Amino acid sequence: MAVKRIRVADILDQLNKEQRQAVEAVEGPVMVVAGAGSGKTRVLTYRVAHLLNQGVDPFNILALTFTNKAAREMKARIVQLVGSADAKNVWMGTFHSVFARLLRSDAHRLGYQSNFSIYDTDDAKRLIKAIVKEQNADDKVYTAGYVLNRISAAKSSLITAEQYNMSEELLLQDKMAGKPLLGEFYKLYKARCFKASAMDFDDLLLNTYILLSKFPEVLIKYQRKFEFIHVDEYQDT
Repeated sequence: MAVKRIRVADILDQLNKEQRQAVEAVEGPVMVVAGAGSGKTRVLTYRVAHLLNQGVDPFNILALTFTNKAAREMKARIVQLVGSADAKNVWMGTFHSVFARLLRSDAHRLGYQSNFSIYDTDDAKRLIKAIVKEQNADDKVYTAGYVLNRISAAKSSLITAEQYNMSEELLLQDKMAGKPLLGEFYKLYKARCFKASAMDFDDLLLNTYILLSKFPEVLIKYQRKFEFIHVDEYQDT
């Protein structure tokens, strides 16, 4: 089925004055602040389409969203606006999906295979249950959900297992909470995931940060590649 492409002139005509101003502002950083339902995601979508119509290489455009549904809807809309050939080459998706794609290319620098596995929440909990059992710890004190949430919170704060176990403050918090083994479990969990060449969802974010921080040549590569970076719902990052 052929996709009906919208004429270039008509793209901007579909926007109100404020939306059009945001779409056409392509030089330097831009933040769009607006209330719910006012068209922020629409602006992001049309801005990508506008850049493509201005001749920007789709491989140089990055668009990050928070849900797969939003990413699919945005890409479908851009296909309608500018055609599938350009739209399919835009790097667009959730933080996790885009970072997983990035890591497939460069995770070997961190010691992972390029075809590393991605553990979902159930996979992670099963591994944690096994570790708790192997360490003869009380699984009623160290429930898989609690341990995973503690590890996830650390990773979200960009704290590795090594840094966690070197933090007197974090270890004291665990001791005061009656769960002094959390640091050890984080270390064992990290080691078991690494041995299996697997990452959980939080690892996709943490390992991308580590990759770009530890290897400046990789950072420079993506800085040069992504000339236009768009983040939907930026306030939630």
